[in-house]
Amino acid sequence: MPFGDNNWLALTQEPTIEPELQICDPHHHNWDLRTDRVPYHRYLLHELIDDIHCGHNVRSTVFVEAGAMYRADGPEEMRSVGEVEFVQGLAAASASGLYGSSRIGAGIVGRANLNLGDRVEPVLEALLAASPNRFRGIRHSVTWHPHPAFASVGRSNTKGQLESSIYRTGARVLSRMGLSLEAWLYFPQLPELAEFAKAVPDLTIILNHIGGLLGVGPYANRRDEVLTHWRRGIAVVAECSNISVKLGGMGMPHVGFDWHTREIPIGSEELAESMSPYMHYCIETFGPDRCMFESNFPVDKVSFSYNVMYNAFKRLSSGYSVSERAALFHDTAARVYRLDV
Repeated sequence: MPFGDNNWLALTQEPTIEPELQICDPHHHNWDLRTDRVPYHRYLLHELIDDIHCGHNVRSTVFVEAGAMYRADGPEEMRSVGEVEFVQGLAAASASGLYGSSRIGAGIVGRANLNLGDRVEPVLEALLAASPNRFRGIRHSVTWHPHPAFASVGRSNTKGQLESSIYRTGARVLSRMGLSLEAWLYFPQLPELAEFAKAVPDLTIILNHIGGLLGVGPYANRRDEVLTHWRRGIAVVAECSNISVKLGGMGMPHVGFDWHTREIPIGSEELAESMSPYMHYCIETFGPDRCMFESNFPVDKVSFSYNVMYNAFKRLSSGYSVSERAALFHDTAARVYRLDV
């Protein structure tokens, strides 16, 4: 199985639905990992543009940290600044207009270690200096699970960081500087996120990938049970007005749908039907003004193409009003990340 290869993805072709609908894609990555460990080890400006220029009206995008292009030396806590420097260059190239009208990296999310507490401030200042007009916040993943099936999915080996006083001190620095926090965790951790959000009420928090669904390892063949547990967590998190949610990330293999194993890639009708119970619950619980469709490319690209994915988003959201859909596809993300495009 080609596992997301472009030639494999091309086996499923369909016309773009509603090509005029404005989109801000609030979650993608760029990297050059120089390894075959991942299916898309090189995903730079040209690769992303090739994907988004498929017919959908993508006006802008937000880059989210992925641990690539760190500085090779200097203080450990400052090395992540290299990633923002790298993406700032890609964004500047996109802003030249030579690559089309989409503004890649209109917002940039980097990484800083909130476990530094008050000492995270100079790191955040360095990240801002690296991209004074685009840097919007950080992601410090807190994904933790005791089962070995998830050892390689996230990059956190520490339990209970959201409850830690030093992590919360770092988060308050982030809030004071007017920056946001991306929350990447697993669905059993959602109640922890709610308590954290209440403790730092002025911090803008964006929950990644509809709250970290899991469908492999101990959760395999337990989809209904997981859905019930996940819904309870989402409901608790949605009570926190400082949290928004990204609708996407369901193409990652650990979510358990196995779309990446098919001989012929999934089409948008079936994809919309599969995603709908999760997407609709988030929209109903948070409201469209706190929800935003995301691509999570190239990670989700192992399961479906960019065109099929956004067609599916458009199909499943067809019952909402014009203003609600504008929020879901563009306006919520543009407001949260303070973008003008």
